[in-house]
Parts: sequence; C-alpha cells; structure tokens
Amino acid sequence: MTDSGSSVPRRQLGRHLRIAREQAGLSLEAAAQELEYSRTTMYRIESGSAAARKADVLALCRTYGVPEEMTEALIGLSTQTKARGWWHAYGDAVPAWFELYVGLEAAASRLRHWEPFTVPGLLQTREYATHLLRSQPDLPQSEIERQVEVRMERQQILRRKKPAPPKLEVILDEVALRRRIPGMAGQLTHLHSVATSGTATVRVVPLAASTSWALAGGNFIILDFPSTGLRTPEPTTIYSESLTGAIYLDRPTEVASYAKAWRALEAMALDSSRSADLIATIAKECSDD
Repeated sequence: MTDSGSSVPRRQLGRHLRIAREQAGLSLEAAAQELEYSRTTMYRIESGSAAARKADVLALCRTYGVPEEMTEALIGLSTQTKARGWWHAYGDAVPAWFELYVGLEAAASRLRHWEPFTVPGLLQTREYATHLLRSQPDLPQSEIERQVEVRMERQQILRRKKPAPPKLEVILDEVALRRRIPGMAGQLTHLHSVATSGTATVRVVPLAASTSWALAGGNFIILDFPSTGLRTPEPTTIYSESLTGAIYLDRPTEVASYAKAWRALEAMALDSSRSADLIATIAKECSDD
C-alpha cells in the first residue's frame, strides 16, 4: 500500500482553484451563484474532498479569468483526481470526509499525532479497534469488521519499503492508557513494542502534569509532505476529527497555532524512555487485574 489515490491531486487542484477565485476577487458564495453551483459543491471542490470534472474546471477557470496555459494544466490535473486508492475497495466503510485523510496520510513524510482519549488508529491492535467500534450504537457486526480491516490496512504504511514510511510521532494523555477496556493489556504491550522498536516515537503526558491550554482542545494530527521532483510540495496540513466529520487546515497562521500547541505538549510529556517505562507499568497493572 504505497499509493495516495486521488487525494493529493484533488487537493492540489482545489487549492489552485481557490487561489484563482481569490485573485479574481470573488467570494465562495459569489462564485457559486455565478456558476449556479451550491456552496457545498464549491467547498468540496476547493477542499479536495470531491473530484472536479473537466467541465467544472473549464467553467471555473473561465469565470476566474485563468490564462489558457494554466487552464490546460488544471484540466490535466483534474484527470489525476479520478485515480483510485486501496481504500475504495472498502466502499462506504471509509466515509467521504475520512477518505481525503487516508490518502494524505499515505502521502505524508511525517505525522505528529496528539491523542488525549484513545490510542491512535495506526497503533491499534485488532482487538482494541474492534472494541472501540463495537461501542458505537447501531453499528452492525459486518460494518465493524470492515472498519477494523480498513484500520489494519492503514497500518501498512509503517512497514512499507518504498517510499519510506512516514516518521510517526505520537503524544498520548496517560488517561487514554488507563482506560480499562477489553484487550487493553495487549494494546499496551503492542504500544510498548512500537515505542521501543523505533517504529514510532511515543511519549506520554502524565497525570501529574500541570494544567495547560494545550490540553484543552481535542485531538489533532500535523501532516508534513515530501518534495517530489518539480512538483510543489503539499503544504503542512492539520487534521482534526469530530463525531460527524473532520476539518483540514493548511493556512500558515492555522498551522503555526497547532505547531505551538505541539511544542507545548512536548514540553509536558515524558521523554521516550520514561514513557515506555510508564506504558509497561500500566500494561502490567492491566494484566494483574
């Protein structure tokens, strides 16, 4: 699993179209009205969460006064948005709002993940993931199994050879490690193995840490991307998930705010060695229960 599917070209196309609209002096609403598109459709194209047809790109470029050469380049980019990543085989087990993230995750060179509530999906065991999904109301067993398989498939990026796996850095709240759920002992043992093998850097914010503004927000992931030849690198992106969707932020001021929060969390967290020791201690406590 090395492909990023259509996520990266979709996002590149959307970003270029957004810049062209802003340079034309049009708001999202004004452009949608001019083109007789819904605001939602415009947002999905610009955010990269939906593919844009050749006709859409041509209409948008004409409205924005994009030069012919750039228009042709963007039309060419739109053809790449139809590529299918591995996750398409799982159908609606990967919701549209998460599909973009899966592709970006596969394309990233570095992932910085703050998680105050659960172990991140890339480091979950099958039993732990199954229990988390089973706790969701009205989720049939067949759907649970499909979503667990997606989670296990995503983890392949940490074992791939080409391109090199992303550098994964995780900071967890100790609270997430002390939640007594089925499979927690095995999950903690796996997490300790990951932390000591070099697969990922895992650090823990201990319960004894002082209260900080950085702890007040929810989970987030900072994704950095490699340079690929002459192609402009994807901008660093912030991903933050909620119960019904997710936000993607890539404006410099937004990225700077989350980078500041990450530095604050690093300052609060135990170092890698002490974190691994704490994980091992909690795992033993779980086994003794």
